[in-house]
This record gives sequence, structure tokens and C-alpha cells, in this order.
Amino acid sequence: MSERVREILGWYGSDNPGTLANLARVMNHGRLAGTGRFVILPVDQGFEHGPARSFAPNPPGYDPRYHFELALAAGCNAYAAPLGFLEAGAAEFAGEIPLILKLNNSDTLSGGADPCPAITGSVDDALRLGCSAIGFTIYPASAARNEMFGQIRELGHEAKRKGLAVVIWSYPRGSGISKEGETAIDVVAYAAQIACQLGAHIIKVKPPTAHIEQAAAKKVYEKERIPIATLAERVRHVVQSAFNGRRILIFSGGEAKDTAAIFEEVRAIRDGGGFGSIIGRNSFQRPRSEALDFLRQVMDIYAGKAK
Repeated sequence: MSERVREILGWYGSDNPGTLANLARVMNHGRLAGTGRFVILPVDQGFEHGPARSFAPNPPGYDPRYHFELALAAGCNAYAAPLGFLEAGAAEFAGEIPLILKLNNSDTLSGGADPCPAITGSVDDALRLGCSAIGFTIYPASAARNEMFGQIRELGHEAKRKGLAVVIWSYPRGSGISKEGETAIDVVAYAAQIACQLGAHIIKVKPPTAHIEQAAAKKVYEKERIPIATLAERVRHVVQSAFNGRRILIFSGGEAKDTAAIFEEVRAIRDGGGFGSIIGRNSFQRPRSEALDFLRQVMDIYAGKAK
């Protein structure tokens, strides 16, 4: 085991050997094994956005097994998906790649300003499928946020007791903030802190903009002259907000975008001290060979093999 992996495991001193072993499995898998860097493939978009919007750009993606194969061939640290997608391939690919079972999901068939995902899986499902971790989305700023906080508190406690790691998707969204505020630097940093306080081992947030949403926070950012002009500076601040860098903080790939723009974003995440990326649509919506080249380039940037 590398010294970097040992160092990171040392940040989680309250966890049992089972949980630490599963964290180590994620860190020691794939092309970035042992570096403390992460590239994870998440495929919850079929549930969250619908099948055509998710898979029509690359039809092989309708088959759940395709995503296991893509994550394996690319050398990802782990593959994350809801219950149905994991059940469709977990036996065939048992032991080949660390899995993360997403325990809650939303759909787009019902509107509303305040999202509140449904519980769609259990800790025992994760154990049955051979997963290394559970995943859970919270929406700080939603009127239903306290319900989500309570749910992950209970699920996280059970997961840790049974030797699994906890991954929280922390996405500010709801009537409490503006659309621009969803990725504001103060809000994203706050979302990372909330996920840490809820006991996450790995936290996923969106890359922050320089916008400051909260008036009270704006005064502090200006008074203390917190550097937020560049994305690397903003990433550094969010990492600092995640227990001064003592929690694994990774960043989403978001909506499909230009490849050059993604690579530029990944460089900024790397330079700002982010631990890696969790990239879904920007990966699996490409043809397989293109997706593999793309993911390997992202990994090379994090590994320092590419500028």
C-alpha cells in the first residue's frame, strides 16, 4: 500500500477495519491506484433524466453491462449506479471493480422547486451486490433538506457499522437559493462542509463559480480577501472547507461539454488540490473508443503524465 493511501486512511480514525478496507479498495483500483486520485464512472442518469436523454447519444449505454465494461476498460477507481443497473451486472463482474450503490434517486416527471429524492436501495442491497460503498444525494437549500440529512445520518451509520464507505453527492438546489447560487463558491464550499459533517468519506460537489450567493458570506470573502478569481483557487477553497483537505473531495463532470473545456477544468481541479472527478454523461455518451481515450486523458492529467 502506498504512503499516500495510508495517509488518507489515517484521516478516518473512527472507522472500523471493514470500512477502511473498502476505502482502500477504491483507492487501490484502476490506473490511478495508489495515488490518492480518483476517476469514478457514475451512471444514475437513466433514473434521473430518462433513458433517451441519457443513452440515445450512444445506444450501447442502454445495456447496464456496457457501463461495467467501460469503467473496467478505462481503469476507473469505481463504478456508481442505482439498484437496477448494479443488479443487472454485479454477478457477471463480481470482484472486478469497486461498486457504489446509489441509495436515493430523483426523476424529472414531477416538477417542483424543492427536490426530495426517494430511497431506492438499502445498505443490505449494497452488501448483497458486493459494493464497497453506498452513495446518497443531498440537496442543501431544498425545503426537504432536513429529511435528507436525517436519512443519510441513519444510512451512513448502518453502512459504517457493516463495513462500507459513504459517498455523498452534495448538490445545493431548491427554493432557498437562486439558479446561479447552485454553483456559487460560498454555497459549494458550504455544501462540502455539510457533507463532511454528515459523516461522508467521499464528497462530490460541482465545480464552483466566482459568484457569491449569500450577503453575509460576501462580506467575509471580501474582508478576508479569500482568493476565488480562478477555478483552481476556488477548488482550493472548497477543499479547505472539507476539513482542511482531510476528506476526499471530488468534482462532477456535469452536463455534456466541449472536450477541451473538460480537460481545462480537470487541470484546475488538480492544481487546486481536488482529489479527482466523477464523470458520467461526458464519458458514456461518447462512442466506446472515444470514451476510453477521453477517460485515460483525464487520468493522465491527474497523474501528472499530461499537462
